[in-house]
Amino acid sequence: MDYFAHETAVIDDGCTIGKGTKIWHFSHIMPNCSIGEQCNIGQNVVVSPGVELGSNVKVQNNISIYTGVICEDDVFLGPSMVFTNVTNPRSAVIRRDQYSKTLVKKGASIGANATIVCGHDIGAYAFIGAGAVVTKTVPDYALVVGNPARQLGWMSEYGHRLEFDANGLALCPESEEKYQLEDKKVIKLEA
Repeated sequence: MDYFAHETAVIDDGCTIGKGTKIWHFSHIMPNCSIGEQCNIGQNVVVSPGVELGSNVKVQNNISIYTGVICEDDVFLGPSMVFTNVTNPRSAVIRRDQYSKTLVKKGASIGANATIVCGHDIGAYAFIGAGAVVTKTVPDYALVVGNPARQLGWMSEYGHRLEFDANGLALCPESEEKYQLEDKKVIKLEA
């Protein structure tokens, strides 16, 4: 085993788990899911069948990642955040063939207790504030908060709010990354 699993973790057959990944107390990794290298799966996490997690994904405690969710590399999932995979669930109606997909792109962060309604992708390096309820697709680098989530601004890859000048240029104060705002999209400029 090239990964660590706490003795209370349950890992079903058919999973792929990358080198250096850590799986903590009372977590359940279900069949046919894929977890990349150097991930951290916190306490009391369920990773459902077919879920894909890239490398260096940080999953905090008390999260269920349902079938239909794909997280690219470097994604952060805050404590007790929620994914859904059916838009109109009913206990008496089986809708396993109607699961909606949700893609969380590279470097995105989702805050504690946020809810991501299925079928709405989260853009690269987007930042979802704690407790937000995401009911529509979130653009790359967007900062969204509230219920329903609304965009308040833009974030750098380093994790700081970007302030754009009159020419649509912004500089991340700590990393010195440069960004251009154009047609309601943010583009990271080459150094």
